[in-house]
Amino acid sequence: MKKERVVLLGASGTMGFAAFQELWKKRDKYEIVLLLLPANREKLLFRPYEIHSNIKSIPGRGRGQGNGLEIIWGDATQYGDVLAVLENADWVLNAMAYISPMADYYPNNAKAVNVDAIKNVIKAIQAQPGGREHIRYIHTGTVAETGDRQPPIHWGRVGDPLNPSVFDYYAVTKITGERAVLESNLRYWVSIRMSYIIPTDFRRYMQLQDPIMFHMPLNTCMENISSRDAGFGLVNALSIPKKSDFWRRVYNMGGGLDMRINANDYMDQTYKMLGISGKRAVTERNWYALRNFHLQYFLDSHICNEYLHYCRDSMQDVWAALHKSAPILIKILSVMCRNFPGIRKLVERRTHAMLKNLVENHANGTRYWYLHQKNQRVSAFFNDFATYEAIPDWSNEEIENAVESVEKILEHGYDESKAVLTLEDIQRAADFRGGECLSDTWDGDMFTTLTWRCAFNHDFTGKPNTILKAGHWCPVCVSPPWKGDQQARRNPFFAQVWNASHDPEEDNVYSMESFDDIAAADKVFMNRNH
Repeated sequence: MKKERVVLLGASGTMGFAAFQELWKKRDKYEIVLLLLPANREKLLFRPYEIHSNIKSIPGRGRGQGNGLEIIWGDATQYGDVLAVLENADWVLNAMAYISPMADYYPNNAKAVNVDAIKNVIKAIQAQPGGREHIRYIHTGTVAETGDRQPPIHWGRVGDPLNPSVFDYYAVTKITGERAVLESNLRYWVSIRMSYIIPTDFRRYMQLQDPIMFHMPLNTCMENISSRDAGFGLVNALSIPKKSDFWRRVYNMGGGLDMRINANDYMDQTYKMLGISGKRAVTERNWYALRNFHLQYFLDSHICNEYLHYCRDSMQDVWAALHKSAPILIKILSVMCRNFPGIRKLVERRTHAMLKNLVENHANGTRYWYLHQKNQRVSAFFNDFATYEAIPDWSNEEIENAVESVEKILEHGYDESKAVLTLEDIQRAADFRGGECLSDTWDGDMFTTLTWRCAFNHDFTGKPNTILKAGHWCPVCVSPPWKGDQQARRNPFFAQVWNASHDPEEDNVYSMESFDDIAAADKVFMNRNH
């Protein structure tokens, strides 16, 4: 029997590599095809698998194949490379993304990978003989698409408003890329919105030394997923038959009840894993933003798990895996910190100094914004300078534990209990979004393209499934400039999420130009510190 040909995109990323390892176990059943950047990191990472498959190493771009593995060294932003990797494909598993904070420092790269490359994939699938009706495409979106969901709106589900946080260009590009999938004519697609994917490998976990860690308010509710569960679930999609109702839907993918934690406890556990007594010993309370991040508890992640059967890890399992994979010197140091208070205090002082430098001298640092009078950044993450200055120190700090709090379910603007919707239902949903459905007839098919108008008189097209079931709305309003205050006054659907963390009197407009102040901030900081 001929093996099915599975294309995996983004195989060198945190989730993608975990997915590749799961696929590797199944190479007797599937032909594995990868599209990888011809960079040193990727070459080294996949060299052992080339050797095992008797693939000759090549410098730069090109193709290598042998014993069920094929690697095309190229670039998904180049249509020719995508077309080549999709030749004779049966499946496309897409774990590819250009994520924050790099997406914020290099927005052109984010657009190229998260939007242009996705359009290349859709185009290349359609270019294959019978590809539109045959190839099954698993897309990965992100929880960042729905933006800030702190209590009391920390329970989310698919269909809630899309609300990319201010300055989160990663979320903006992921919304645009996902919309391209949903609006395509592909017969077999799904979009899986990933929660925070926690690496279970210590080195990968500790790679992120960036002030974005302080952008997350401490009462943020996180339903995380381990990297190994995420990769496992992605590959499990290969068992879904074409006749399943799994297809042409959007899912939230989180790890379930045992992977829920608030940011306050998460930060404490991260430091305690290193032998440090907790976040209060190494950080200051006013380093943490008060709003404008993302993450939530999912009301519906169990639906995705019913199809993909990926929920295995708990947060305790993740901490255990990270400890197990830590270098021996880190393990020794953590033991010494726990048993010798003097050593622990020394490590805490040095860690505090390192993090203070990061948060005060990096252009993406919350304290940097205050010290350098970055008005729009302070407004977006703290409301204003007075609010920032009123943040108490740790001695007065109490973090709400929202795990047991009441589920607040957002309205979607139509009767969700109805199995079959009418044009009147569509019109009512559009009105709840502050706009209207301009189409005067509808055949009842959720995948029929209709014409809409938003509250700001932008006309656009979209399928009812995209609008009602997935939470998309006006593609113009979702892009920079960010005008959430104005949108909330005209769009009751959107106001449900925006007004939870914004005063009705606010009237801010955040332009793309104001976003440019952190361009290449990682390199600037690195050069300054070396």
